Amino acid sequence: MGMEIEYVPAPARPRLHRRIFGEMGRRIRETYRYDTVLWRTAFAGLWIACFLVFAVTMLGVPTGFGIPADITLAAGAGTIVLAFAGNLLAVLLSLTGLRAPRLFLGSLLTDIGIILIILYYSDLEIEAAAAVAVLVSLLGAILGLAIGLLRSRRMLMGLLLTAMLTLSPLALANGGLEEIPVSGSPTFNNSVVPLAALNPGLPGSFAYHSFTYASGKDTHREEYGAKADLLSSAVDASAYIKDWPQLRSLFWGFDYSSLPLNGRVWMPDGEGPFPILLMVHGNHMMEDFSDGGYAYLGEQLASRGFIAVSLDENFLNYSAWSGIPDKDFEVRAWMILKHLEQIRDYSEKPDNPFYHKVDYGQTALLGHSRGGQAVAMAADAGRWFKGDSALAVTKQFHITSVIALAPTDKSIDSQQARLNDVNYLTLQGARDGDVHDFYGDRQYIRSSYSRGSTAFKSSLYIADANHSQFNSDWGLRDQSLPAGLFLSRSGIMDPNEQRQIAKVYVSAFLETTLHGNKDYLGLFRDYRSGLEWLPETSYYNRFQSGGYRQIVSFDEDRNKTTAGRSGTATAEGLRWTEDLAKDRESKSKATYGLVLERTALKDAKAAYSIQLQSSAVKDAALSGAMGLTFSMSNLNNFTSGDTSHSVSPPVIEVELRDSNHNTARLALAEVREVLPLPRTLFTLTPWLEDRISDHKYGDPSEAVFQTYELPFSRFAQEFPSFEPKNITEITFYLQGPGDKIMLDDIGFYDEDTLYQ
Repeated sequence: MGMEIEYVPAPARPRLHRRIFGEMGRRIRETYRYDTVLWRTAFAGLWIACFLVFAVTMLGVPTGFGIPADITLAAGAGTIVLAFAGNLLAVLLSLTGLRAPRLFLGSLLTDIGIILIILYYSDLEIEAAAAVAVLVSLLGAILGLAIGLLRSRRMLMGLLLTAMLTLSPLALANGGLEEIPVSGSPTFNNSVVPLAALNPGLPGSFAYHSFTYASGKDTHREEYGAKADLLSSAVDASAYIKDWPQLRSLFWGFDYSSLPLNGRVWMPDGEGPFPILLMVHGNHMMEDFSDGGYAYLGEQLASRGFIAVSLDENFLNYSAWSGIPDKDFEVRAWMILKHLEQIRDYSEKPDNPFYHKVDYGQTALLGHSRGGQAVAMAADAGRWFKGDSALAVTKQFHITSVIALAPTDKSIDSQQARLNDVNYLTLQGARDGDVHDFYGDRQYIRSSYSRGSTAFKSSLYIADANHSQFNSDWGLRDQSLPAGLFLSRSGIMDPNEQRQIAKVYVSAFLETTLHGNKDYLGLFRDYRSGLEWLPETSYYNRFQSGGYRQIVSFDEDRNKTTAGRSGTATAEGLRWTEDLAKDRESKSKATYGLVLERTALKDAKAAYSIQLQSSAVKDAALSGAMGLTFSMSNLNNFTSGDTSHSVSPPVIEVELRDSNHNTARLALAEVREVLPLPRTLFTLTPWLEDRISDHKYGDPSEAVFQTYELPFSRFAQEFPSFEPKNITEITFYLQGPGDKIMLDDIGFYDEDTLYQ
């Protein structure tokens, strides 16, 4: 009988996908295997870094519910995002089999990703956002490890990490920071006799009171809500605004069809009538109200006999949650006209505090940032508001003067404001990290004056002023957080000093143009006449009035050998071209100037001459003229790549020749020093400067002009035989090696000056 062999089949191997999923499941179950107590404690440092980034971001994009609510929201959002993404990445890392604290690493990668995304959408280019994200996350990791080591009683290592964490910001602050010399040291060799007038930056003799007018329905500010002193009308802006998100309506309680007229008023005590000034803020965060930031000006001006009103246009500002209304520039200007209408209505009611108090013929507008453009648009309202009933109010209120603090200058409907015979003043800081180009200079250029007009225009460029400090509520930084953290505070003047400059110039400007007090006119011709009222920094100012008689502006043609209608021009030993004046971003200021650069050898002649050949034009220009005037920009350090030392100023001499061939020459430095242009580093490092929003800050300098007035009396004092009434030639000599300047607005002036 044969033996039977029973066949037992081998057990079947699990299918491949089952083996894979089984291994994955095992690895996932062991996700936190290497996250010991040390690493779990170290997670706290990563949470702190995440929380701080969210908190800083929320402070930059407030909800409007207050800082405690925003911080609470930041803590909650940071915790949820870090917990979810950190654990998800930990699971993914576990699938790789990496033998490392996966939750800690996942949280570290989450921190890096969160910070990178936030910074990338806050104006930093990708490499800068990545570098900062890695740095901040590593600092958080080091902090966490230090906490963990100290908790586990590994004191020495914990203390070492703590020391590293403490010292690393100091090393970053002191290493790799290349400071650009800014504007040269301020020069106080004052050859100008101080004005015989009281400091306009000090309070005046008027007692005053303040009150508000408003809708009475504001849910965020009681002074515009239940505690409003006067009730105002709502206005319908539907002719201009079409896009108004529902979130904006939920926040404010109204939409574009019922915009409120809210204002803060500072009014002198007394019978009046008083000149009136309307002030309007610029574009700030909608939820961070701006109109109270000009109380320092309102109080100052009311004490000097002006009615000052700060307008509320916060509902037209930007919000991270609801954007910004369309056509906000037009509406900002239109709202100014509607406020004038409201004030007119108030002034006609006997029981109203405005009754018989407003001098309609003496009206001024002041604006900051976008508000600075809006006030110019309101003064030229016919350009945008033809057919709008609001335009009629400009016939009742005579807008005499316009003041712009660091204004924007955007083309609206392919048009820009052009002021004629309206007094114009603009102030700008060279350290303005928001409106970083001198846009007020463009409006200055577009302002014109009829022959003999008593109106004038003046600009003041301030080396160490920034953007936000003209408003006492806007804080110290010109960009919202978190991008504002990367702006350098080095060299920016004290906020009270910056506002002191505003008080001096705004008060003096209104005293001159509305009160008719000519004692302060010299301040606008030459800031040195009021230097004792101003903080120490470098200043650059321009001035022009109806007393200006133009010889050449360089805008009439591109032929450099012509000098307007007055004659011809020649040069030797120079490279000379007519070129556009440009800002930091190499964009046109919409005016041409003459660039002169010395190429002559040492001791050789380098000169640019204008021969006055048209007797009719020459005689008209010289009739009653008191001196020669021109604007000049010092370009010696404009394009210099070497920032390690200051560049010597150009050595300029000006010579006049009369019809009898008598010549009189003055060194420009004897009349007024030539300062180097400000060179500004806006961010913490030069490396970062090039990586903020596609190099948004451009060059360290821009072409900033200074007006020089050379009285004929100074020439005649040195050269008695010279006859100013018979000038036939004007010559500019460049004496220093490589001297480079830009000239503009060469002519004569017929008003007496500060120089005697």
